[in-house]
Amino acid sequence: MGLISEQSLYNLASRTVEPEVIPALRHYGLGLIPWSPLAGGPLAGALKRASEGRRAGAGIPVVPQQIETRRSQLEAYEAFCDKLGEQPADVALAWLLHQPAVTATIIGPRTRDQLTASQRALDVNLSDDTLQQLDEMWPGPGGQAPQAYAW
Repeated sequence: MGLISEQSLYNLASRTVEPEVIPALRHYGLGLIPWSPLAGGPLAGALKRASEGRRAGAGIPVVPQQIETRRSQLEAYEAFCDKLGEQPADVALAWLLHQPAVTATIIGPRTRDQLTASQRALDVNLSDDTLQQLDEMWPGPGGQAPQAYAW
């Protein structure tokens, strides 16, 4: 048996695999298994958690610089998730599951509660309009190569 999947960093905030890796995977019939789907914590509702204080067993350690460099995006994202009535982590995971090459994600829960909570993402259905709004909030590199590299 040959290759069946690729593991790459891929999430709303880090979409560098879109121009070349994902088209190649789709061409060869391979799956993508993203790691760090919550960008190390910021996509899990870091701003809300920071304002509430760390809840026992629910906190994901986030480097403050990760929050500050993306504060405006995170504020818009968390407000958007509130409007959807969904948790930011669930939306981030659901977005990945809506991407055509993604076959599974490496979620890395620390606790059983985190694992159970992350299963909600399986039931989050994101409309085309919602996916477009997420793309506008977290823009990718601009499509497949070579167009992604055009000025």
